[in-house]
Amino acid sequence: MKVSVQEAPFDFAAEMAGFGVGRADVGAVVSFTGVVRDDTGRMQALELEHYPGMTERAVTKITEEAIARWNLADALVIHRHGRLGIGEQIMMVATAARHRGDAFAAAEFLMDYLKSRAPFWKKEHGLDGETDWVAAKDSDEDALKRW
Repeated sequence: MKVSVQEAPFDFAAEMAGFGVGRADVGAVVSFTGVVRDDTGRMQALELEHYPGMTERAVTKITEEAIARWNLADALVIHRHGRLGIGEQIMMVATAARHRGDAFAAAEFLMDYLKSRAPFWKKEHGLDGETDWVAAKDSDEDALKRW
């Protein structure tokens, strides 16, 4: 298991190199990379703030729950913080399991819980210099109900 909360960009290919490979108990590897998008057409950057230590513990706990629940062979979660431009990678999740259903379900669980339960505070920086805190979305909360 690897959990990283970092400001620096990550190299997806380097992170995935060897993930789940060479293990007799792995039949599926699923990965997801999230990127910063602009839903308004007016955003210049997204800034993520967090409390070091607290955030890592929360993300680790969510990852450990996924590993136990879907009997994962391995899991990887990287989440960035700081100021990120449109199109930059913001997070990645990878899961390795015996069967694809478990790998996909665990990855979706991790993404849903990271989106709504990981302690990050997001601020959008607009092209006009305005900044707005991003409020929680009902759809993100609704996604948790299936778990």
